[in-house]
Amino acid sequence: MQKKFESGTFLPDSLISCRTLYKANGFSNDDMSRPIIGVCNSFTDIVPGHRHLKELAEQVKYGVYRAGGTPVEFGCIAVCDGVCTTHSGARYSLPSRELVADSIETMARAHRLDGLVLIGSCDKTVPGMLMAAARLDIPCIFLAGGCMLGGQAFGGKRKSDSTSIEEAYGMYQVGKIDHDVLEDITELCCPTVGSCQHMATANSMCCMAEALGLSLPGSAAIPAVYNDRIRAALLSGETAVHMVLNGITSRDILTPEAIRNAIMVLMATGGSTNCVIHTLAIAHEIGLDSKTVMGWFEEYGNNIPLICRINPASKEFDAEDFYKAGGIPEVQRQMKPLLYNDCMTVTGKTIGENAVACRSLYPKNPEVITSLEKPFSTLAGLAIMHGNLAPDTAVAKPAAVAEEVRHFIGKAICFDSEDAVSDAIAKQLIKPGHVVVVRYEGPKGAPGMPEMFKPMKLLYGQGLNKCTALITDGRFSGTNNGCFVGHISPEAAAGGPIALIEDGDEIEIDIPNKKLELHVSDEELARRRAAFRYEPKQVDGYLKRYALHARSADQGGVIVD
Repeated sequence: MQKKFESGTFLPDSLISCRTLYKANGFSNDDMSRPIIGVCNSFTDIVPGHRHLKELAEQVKYGVYRAGGTPVEFGCIAVCDGVCTTHSGARYSLPSRELVADSIETMARAHRLDGLVLIGSCDKTVPGMLMAAARLDIPCIFLAGGCMLGGQAFGGKRKSDSTSIEEAYGMYQVGKIDHDVLEDITELCCPTVGSCQHMATANSMCCMAEALGLSLPGSAAIPAVYNDRIRAALLSGETAVHMVLNGITSRDILTPEAIRNAIMVLMATGGSTNCVIHTLAIAHEIGLDSKTVMGWFEEYGNNIPLICRINPASKEFDAEDFYKAGGIPEVQRQMKPLLYNDCMTVTGKTIGENAVACRSLYPKNPEVITSLEKPFSTLAGLAIMHGNLAPDTAVAKPAAVAEEVRHFIGKAICFDSEDAVSDAIAKQLIKPGHVVVVRYEGPKGAPGMPEMFKPMKLLYGQGLNKCTALITDGRFSGTNNGCFVGHISPEAAAGGPIALIEDGDEIEIDIPNKKLELHVSDEELARRRAAFRYEPKQVDGYLKRYALHARSADQGGVIVD
């Protein structure tokens, strides 16, 4: 806990030139006598999850001023995984996380901000902001932009969502629907602004921010277009000022126990596999060893049941339903015996106190959030995998895998890029019994570790999700379902065993026992390794720098010198 705020940062005459430039912006000495709160607004009209953040930023600034602070707004980049996926731009998604963290650090320290409100919604912006908060160790609060509402029902009872179009495209490829229906779905599946409607990476990370204690209780899952979202923005601004006045910093909140809490909540909610790599990156910022944190993922993956059913773990319920069922506070109440309930939060109260005080006005829905005693599955939402194909771990998502393919043995069919496998699926070359291997898509190999979102959605649309599997050293979208394993470490570009697989090799995926095995003799693998050669892809600019300095997936994919 830092020293409580006493006087304005720029009032001493030694900083009179700084004060002068603030006055050029219209600020007065009275404004500068208050806590100066940076409002980091990741608005862009490219990204639906960030399209509405201007309005939220105005409410945040009003809250800051109402509580006795002076708000100063600045922007940062925000990449939309949905817009950048399925083409070469996907390689920039994960690396953009580091740019977000670095730019916020730069703005906050260069301008001696007393505190921060971080406003974001989507996949890499949220973890980048949380990394910055951890790095800076000043009063910080995160405000989520909120989820999009569900679209017109498609393919059964489930409301459509931003990924329905790729499933529909797979159906179109095999003649199940015509192009007019396909085009109609583009109009109906994303009816509002907000982060995508499922418990994918964006909403999972917003929920983790709340579970960590860095967001207001009950705020993570509020839909973007609800009036509660506006109130949460105003209150977040007020809370940032109170944090400064009371000396509560981000590292008072981001403790090892808070990281553990967030991992437990992630396991219970069936959140995105990408949260593993992001949690490792956040933990890195507070000095935690990646092996220790990965050990917590393994520990809780073995004993935390799945108590939430939200798309893609459900065909019926989306993020709006999760909010109405009570959101993160209801999950925390159900998990009270397991959590570290005395962890500090942005409110100045503990996780346990907030969970008791935060009540939903909507009726409980045990079909969405159940109890530890009656879980939807005894398997946690995520699983850390081991085996001769993943010496340094891999990640699977039991919550999104049908029961009949949680133990899958099949024949390898290998591709060295996402484009190659997508073309093969379009040509209907993938058959039942195949284990699709997509490699050289890791942090260094791609570079940038893009998601294998499209191939999995195409397999689903073609009806192959319960008779095939896909493994990769790349990532997956939090929306994917089917038998998949990602984040395989070491990656192919680092000489990992995934680089040695050949077409026709037998691969075993045993999710209940967390095993990923290549059924090839050690002698044969040694022969293949002796013949292995790797030629790095030719890239320039930021991707070249990222490829040179990025750590592996099991270490968070962070940049180190």
